[in-house]
Amino acid sequence: MYLKTLHLRHFRNYREQQVEFAAPKTILVGENAQGKSNLLEAVELLATLRSHRALRDRELVLDSTQAGQIMAVLERDSGTIDLAITLRSNSRRTVSLNGEALKRQLDFLGIMNAVQFSSLDLDLVRGSPSERRNWLDTLLTQLEPVYAYILQQYNMVLRQRNALLKQQRSPRGAEANPPDSTQLALWDAQLAAIGCRVIRRRARILERLAPLAQHWHQAISGSREHLEVRYVPNVQLEQDDPVLLQQAFLDKLQIRAIAEQQQGTTLVGPHRDEVEFTINKTPARQYGSQGQQRTLVLALKLAELKLIEAIVGEPPLLLLDDVLAELDLNRQNKLLETIQDRFQTLITTTHLGSFDAQWLKSSQILTVQSGQILA
Repeated sequence: MYLKTLHLRHFRNYREQQVEFAAPKTILVGENAQGKSNLLEAVELLATLRSHRALRDRELVLDSTQAGQIMAVLERDSGTIDLAITLRSNSRRTVSLNGEALKRQLDFLGIMNAVQFSSLDLDLVRGSPSERRNWLDTLLTQLEPVYAYILQQYNMVLRQRNALLKQQRSPRGAEANPPDSTQLALWDAQLAAIGCRVIRRRARILERLAPLAQHWHQAISGSREHLEVRYVPNVQLEQDDPVLLQQAFLDKLQIRAIAEQQQGTTLVGPHRDEVEFTINKTPARQYGSQGQQRTLVLALKLAELKLIEAIVGEPPLLLLDDVLAELDLNRQNKLLETIQDRFQTLITTTHLGSFDAQWLKSSQILTVQSGQILA
């Protein structure tokens, strides 16, 4: 797939900007806080409907305006596709495909595929478990758009169940009030049914991703280190059987019932899952050096690229947000070797010193200054 044009209107610090992509590699160069990352964020939104930098749409809309737009023309093997997202400060966003508004945002997912790699991705290794769950969920929504709906349903049930537990929570030191068992049982059944669908999909995708990440990790580390990627679900089961998994989920809810009532929150389910990374049997989060952590994240990103290409049948876009300066020469070379002209790549940088002459010669170079892009 190839992104031909990107048009931003009232998005972040862009008032009105159209970009035509004229080469497989585009380097966006400029000082910090000029809008380089904002442009990559717009592409990320087209691919995933998520931003890893903003929680609310109003943060994405240009100050003093009510709505912002991201429009793009994408070339795929099946033909040319027009994509558009309208973001609003005070109401719901809308999406359209080839000029037609979509009733379900779910139908927008999977049209464009992209892998984002930024300096913030080191949090994948050293951050909290929620960082790793979000990473896994973002990948899954691109490959199985229905997963976005499943996750949304799970989070809705989780909120309702937490509200009930909070409402029935015992004051500290007081004797516990017996919960409304009938109402709680209904939420338990829903949580287990939907939660099992989340767990099984996460397990399957990580099973496919892990060998690819191991391969790249060995290549980058010169076979000196062995990476293991392990999914650690909060509800564990040895075999992939939905009936047994659902029963294990319900059993664990029973075991944790008193603790949940005391804390007023749900302690069982995929919202407490973990993904473990170990290098030579040692946890990378606590004991990995910064160099090892960078190698690990790079291996994961290369694995994502290859997995999406294998499943979708076309190479995804690669968004590199100021990461080349963070990588040593060996890791840079491995990344640039893999990309070549196979993956359309958008790269942000504050200077061109990190690139060799051959790369600069074959790239489109754009300067970004105060929300304006100049050739």
